[in-house]
Amino acid sequence: MQRQRVIIRTIGVATAVALAATACGPQKTEPVASASSASSSPTAGTSPEASPSTDDKPGEASTSPSASASTSPSASASSSPAVKAIMANGDENEQVRELQARLRQLKLMSVAPTGFYGSKTTAAVKSFQSKHGLNATGSVDEATWKKIEGASKKPTADELRPSTVNEVDAPDPRCMQGRVMCISKESRTLAWMIDGKVVSTMDVRFGSENTPTREGVFDVGWKAKEWTSTIYHTPMPYAMFFSGGQAVHYSADFAARGYNGASHGCVNVRDKAKLSALFDQVKVGDKVVVYW
Repeated sequence: MQRQRVIIRTIGVATAVALAATACGPQKTEPVASASSASSSPTAGTSPEASPSTDDKPGEASTSPSASASTSPSASASSSPAVKAIMANGDENEQVRELQARLRQLKLMSVAPTGFYGSKTTAAVKSFQSKHGLNATGSVDEATWKKIEGASKKPTADELRPSTVNEVDAPDPRCMQGRVMCISKESRTLAWMIDGKVVSTMDVRFGSENTPTREGVFDVGWKAKEWTSTIYHTPMPYAMFFSGGQAVHYSADFAARGYNGASHGCVNVRDKAKLSALFDQVKVGDKVVVYW
């Protein structure tokens, strides 16, 4: 009987030890202090190799030596004039805007500069690099930047921040004489032209399939700085009517939603300041050409 009690006690102690071991397992991973006991274990040798993966975390004591080592090369690199000219996918700054304007001069980009280095800029840079015997990485290094500078001119303020997002289409031949609002459905732009010269440009939006904007040659019949549609009861500021109820006018909806919407046949303009200036210049009787 006494021997049975001893056996039971022995089994009980062994079970308790086993349970304590499994319960302490997760607890050992929580405190970092357990690393002192790990220093004598075989896994201790792996901890220095693992530490670099946490070097980018601020506030850790182990990161200070490696952080200083990793920052010193980049600090010295940033002070180098050569690195200032390096641009790559994901960058966003004024130098990228200049790059895009120069690439646009070279007919490698058709969209207006945004200042953000994305897929279109990457593709344009690759194309330039391939044509000039450079390594086609899509990123701009010093050699690429110098080549681009040499092949283009310093962008003007209008080239850096053009008045239209869309690239202005070649004027229709009917726009080349007199005072004309030359409106391209293909490029979705309006060019105000006098005697064949473009004075100003702006993005425009047209009617839907159910209410299309008429094409052809028209004259400005009348103007109204403040007007509300008598059919749709929507505001039509700076309206310049050229074909019945169809007019060039500012659209708050176009300004807010862009090309996700459409007009009821009018030519919508989203740049209110630009249209205001145009409204002051256009006279009743001036020509309007709407074309593809």
